[in-house]
Amino acid sequence: MAQSQNGTALPGNLTNQFVQPPWRVALWSLAYSTILGVAVFGNLVVMWIILAHKRMRTVTNYFLLNLAFSDASMAAFNTLVNFVYATHGDWYFGEAYCKFHNFFPVTSVFASIYSMTAIAVDRYMAIIHPLKPHLSATATKVVIVFIWVLAVVLAFPLCFFSTIRKLPKRTLCYVAWPRSSEDSFMYHIIVTALVYMLPLVVMGITYTIVGVTLWGGEIPGDSSDNYHGQLRAKRKVVKMMIIVVVTFAICWLPYHVYFLITGLNKQLVKRKSIQQVYLAVMWLAMSSTMYNPIIYCCLNSRFRAGFKRAFRWCPFVRLSSYDELELRATRLQVARQSSMYTLSRMETTVVAVCDPTEPSTNPTRKSLLNHHPNGCSHSTKSRAITYTPSDPQEEFC
Repeated sequence: MAQSQNGTALPGNLTNQFVQPPWRVALWSLAYSTILGVAVFGNLVVMWIILAHKRMRTVTNYFLLNLAFSDASMAAFNTLVNFVYATHGDWYFGEAYCKFHNFFPVTSVFASIYSMTAIAVDRYMAIIHPLKPHLSATATKVVIVFIWVLAVVLAFPLCFFSTIRKLPKRTLCYVAWPRSSEDSFMYHIIVTALVYMLPLVVMGITYTIVGVTLWGGEIPGDSSDNYHGQLRAKRKVVKMMIIVVVTFAICWLPYHVYFLITGLNKQLVKRKSIQQVYLAVMWLAMSSTMYNPIIYCCLNSRFRAGFKRAFRWCPFVRLSSYDELELRATRLQVARQSSMYTLSRMETTVVAVCDPTEPSTNPTRKSLLNHHPNGCSHSTKSRAITYTPSDPQEEFC
């Protein structure tokens, strides 16, 4: 998102007062490069885990796929550009990328937080109303497309009004609102409400109800069979998503507070020290793109197995047979019971009993021996073998 010093209120002097010493630039470069590397690579691995393994293609994971895509995109296209512009105060990337630079972060953040909101609503419906129809794969894709359409509509004014201004010693990229500071401040109020406050309130309500149900009562609609296994699985997924949401909220809170304060007191953006404040606030906000892969790996056994598979070339990473089974799609017959998946197969055993001293000419005996030569009889026994995963999260992630 556009920084305050690049906004509609241009500095009074035409020189660049935001030049930093080389050691400070080096430290900030390392900090922002860490975000770029971890966020892009980590989220690409998450996307590969979901797309390359059929067992991972669930409703929740489709939203996590969208979340990983938006985070990786924002880290790749905006992190370093934001850092270079904030550090040097000079725009090197042309007018077209200026429009994209101001437009895409709002689009990406909108897609990220509303993907989390969709997961919260889906978990709420699955746990509180388990007998009602759930989202299908097709409906999930429609919701994701709808989220991106709304994101583009919300961020379009930034693209439309963004422009560059060439000064004698530097170039600025900013949003030239028709009514200068009033439009800029009002737009950020709208963005804060729609891209931060509203989805967090929705997720707070849904996860509170789900948490009270999972940790303080019984799950509606569930039978007593496998109850504790289902409860543990649902708790794991909800706990993971709550941590993802809280991390996002903490990372972006200082950013929104910063723009609200500088919008109310425009003299603050003219101080030289504001550059360090902005770099810290922007680093924390951008760092939200790199935490989710770490959270998935730590709190979800299947994602952890996927990361082990992706990094199996490392000498210190050991991929066990259990990890392989975690990601392998079973070919056994699947029969859904309650909110668990139970895998069943029929095993047939043929038992032959032979008595060579017994003649096979007796018609009655022959019928009892199923016409088997040498007086041998056989009988067929069938038994059902049921397999339930040790970590019953099949439905959830």
